Amino acid sequence: MANLGCEALRSQDGESFLYFAYGSNLLTERIHLRNPSAVFYTVARLQDFKLDFGNPQGKTSETWHGGIATIFESPGDEVWGVVWKMNKSNLSSLDKQEGVKSGMYVPIEVTVSTQEGKEITCRSYQMTNYESVPPSPQYKKVICMGAKENGLPLEYQKKLNAIEPNDYKGKVSEEIEDIIKKGEAKTH
Repeated sequence: MANLGCEALRSQDGESFLYFAYGSNLLTERIHLRNPSAVFYTVARLQDFKLDFGNPQGKTSETWHGGIATIFESPGDEVWGVVWKMNKSNLSSLDKQEGVKSGMYVPIEVTVSTQEGKEITCRSYQMTNYESVPPSPQYKKVICMGAKENGLPLEYQKKLNAIEPNDYKGKVSEEIEDIIKKGEAKTH
């Protein structure tokens, strides 16, 4: 499996970009729903930013039924995430998933550090004009599953697990419910 990943990375050079994910796209199965070319590149840290959850323009997410992840500048804080190497052909599907056209998120360029201290410039997304609200239990679960799957630092995983979700008890989309069920089956 590892060799296949390396060959896939080599074959995409010039046709790819790096994307820093810190929310639901931490989870491989989630990012592959709309962006099949995403290949794990590395775990990385975004310094002087903080993770928050909110509703863009005050509108509740119909997908997640609660706040969705964003980042904002905050000296001294850090956000851990996954850098995905993606084919440029998935750029429009990633922008669409992030709601760029509707103004939910804006693409930003960030410099992240790998655990070995190497700096990498990546595309990421930041919500504009949002109200802070807690995530749904399902959204939090997808983020925590992705953090665990990709080996984000244990201290950071503990911080994610400690996030208080809202009290949404309904279902989210079918495909997300399936991903959560599969993830729970793996851990039991």
